[in-house]
Amino acid sequence: MGPLHGTRIIDMTSVLMGPFASQSLGDMGADVIKVEAPAGDLVRQIGPARHADMGPIFLNTNRNKRSVALDLKHPDGVRALKRLLETADVLMYNVRPQAMARLGLGYEAISAINPRLVYAGLFGFGQDGPYAARPAYDDLIQGAATLPHLIARAAGGIPRYVPAAIADRIVGQTAVGAILASIVARARTGRGDRVDIPMFETMVAFILGDHLGGLTYEPPLDGGGYARQLSPERRPYRTSDGYICALVYNDKQWEGFLQGIGRESLLQEDERFASFANRSRNIDHVYGWLSTIFEQRSTHEWMKLLEAADVPFMPMHDLQSVLTDPHLQATGFFQDVEHPTEGSIRTMRMAPQWQQSTPAAQRPAPRQGEHTVEVLGEAGFSSAEIDQLLASGAARTQSPRQAGPAS
Repeated sequence: MGPLHGTRIIDMTSVLMGPFASQSLGDMGADVIKVEAPAGDLVRQIGPARHADMGPIFLNTNRNKRSVALDLKHPDGVRALKRLLETADVLMYNVRPQAMARLGLGYEAISAINPRLVYAGLFGFGQDGPYAARPAYDDLIQGAATLPHLIARAAGGIPRYVPAAIADRIVGQTAVGAILASIVARARTGRGDRVDIPMFETMVAFILGDHLGGLTYEPPLDGGGYARQLSPERRPYRTSDGYICALVYNDKQWEGFLQGIGRESLLQEDERFASFANRSRNIDHVYGWLSTIFEQRSTHEWMKLLEAADVPFMPMHDLQSVLTDPHLQATGFFQDVEHPTEGSIRTMRMAPQWQQSTPAAQRPAPRQGEHTVEVLGEAGFSSAEIDQLLASGAARTQSPRQAGPAS
């Protein structure tokens, strides 16, 4: 049934950060009700896709949810949402709090309706600083949290963003922990709470945990940065026929590695290799030396040698080869499932596994408004009330655009 079975979440979030978080909660068994505006979640439109509004990022960020389409600019749409919140455990939103207040959905108003509700806001910035009302996107937060600077510093090139929505996903996972902590606290106090999860502060803490370095101290000991991670030689090693990812890290691993290549005496002959501290101080030289060594054998030869020496390594996958990784195949990580409208699709199971609270089979990502009538009926709306909401446009069922092919 999943460890969160019986927990109902009203998810007003869109794009990626919030939906990634709510999918994690749905994967763990929560009943996630995705409330979409009439235009639908923007990520639906990111292709390639077989049908309009059912793109791959949406499919991979919105499983285990039911979709309800409500127009919150319509007063009846707001009233319908408030009725759903009366029995919910969590409300998630990622518009700015000022917008929630204008809709009559601020924390004070909602906690008066349901004092046990966990009111979780995922947005750009803490609400006690001058950036509070600013919009935020993954690229902006990466830049503000120093990631492009660190990439340029490590690679000696121009600043670049990480080619993944890393801020959205890290903050989304942080939100999962904060929401679950609030649910645990409610079990003790009997009351819900407002919890804010800001992107900027979360990502600065995440990155500077590694890179605050000497700036940790006052006065500073250096200009900050973790030398090993910033070394220009820290990259997959080129072999004679490809690349391999390997990390010769502690003394035991160095001893095994050097024995494997017949260079056991290096630790005694060159003080730059003699200890963990010395290798750290001379990391550019150490990594540069390793890069010349790895070029001398094939990837397969290195895999055999590194495994025998108990040195950590992994293949450098591309987007095709990772699909056939033997470990992921053995664990059933990638699964082919049949989507009701999209046909056969590849999906990824959640990484955590429980021995006793195993989540049920996945619910495929929904079409926009697919469950509007179903969810409103469960909330006690009569057939006449539902018909009135649909007729007024305050609520909608699945969009006709989803019936046709993608353009």
